[in-house]
Amino acid sequence: MVTRNPGPPGRFGMGSFGIGGPAPRDVLALLGVLFVTFTLRFFAATAIVPALLELTPLAWQRGFAWQLATYPFVGYGSPGIWFLLELLILYMFARDVFLGLYRRHFWRLVLWSGIGAALAAVVTHAALTLAGSPVPAPFTLMQGQRILLAIFIAAFATANRDATIYLFFVLPIRARWFIALEILFAFMGFLATRDFPGFVGISAAVGLSYGYVRSSGSLRGGRRTLRETRLQIERWWIQKKLDRAKKKRGFRVIPGDKGKNVRRGPWVN
Repeated sequence: MVTRNPGPPGRFGMGSFGIGGPAPRDVLALLGVLFVTFTLRFFAATAIVPALLELTPLAWQRGFAWQLATYPFVGYGSPGIWFLLELLILYMFARDVFLGLYRRHFWRLVLWSGIGAALAAVVTHAALTLAGSPVPAPFTLMQGQRILLAIFIAAFATANRDATIYLFFVLPIRARWFIALEILFAFMGFLATRDFPGFVGISAAVGLSYGYVRSSGSLRGGRRTLRETRLQIERWWIQKKLDRAKKKRGFRVIPGDKGKNVRRGPWVN
């Protein structure tokens, strides 16, 4: 899976998205955690660890609330080439998002979208269960690397609407369409598994990621846009802190006269 940006060189091109280039330690650590927790599933002595960390109905039935935050970091699936391919695709998208948002907002994106998606899925499952329509295997569509793929692909597609991504390394598709494709693939998964809470969770993750990146209100494409998003979010947060400080301390802003009629004190030369 590669991408091509029709814009000027240096904005976002072939060298930015893919396997080559710098490998952020945070992204490598994330992949390592997914691989380790995935491996723990297949040993009797350690299978309890991923079982407690992945998202299950116990999150609302028994109060296992930590699962709302831990499930994205638990590798899920069957041993085989597909799991490794998912990690490869995850690396390519996560790397670009990290280089654009940097560490703080990268992890905020993961937690904001991951926890929000888990809440939407758990509420849906609870409602179905209480209504007498239990789901046999809930949340399978959104476990581990699957929810992370939804988050990072949506973030990338939102910031790089005009970039061309070669789906399966062959089919050229504009990045903007990947948001709709994620929902379509999740729906296909729902038809196969009947995991409606998982479908709701994936849809929520895509929407929350889209909203997080769009919050800057200025998206022109590429890694530069993600950096602008990070800076504008930080500027908004600092302004909110200043506003709260002014209200708390009773500060009042007095309009200036642009230097006219300024009364100088005796200490001013």
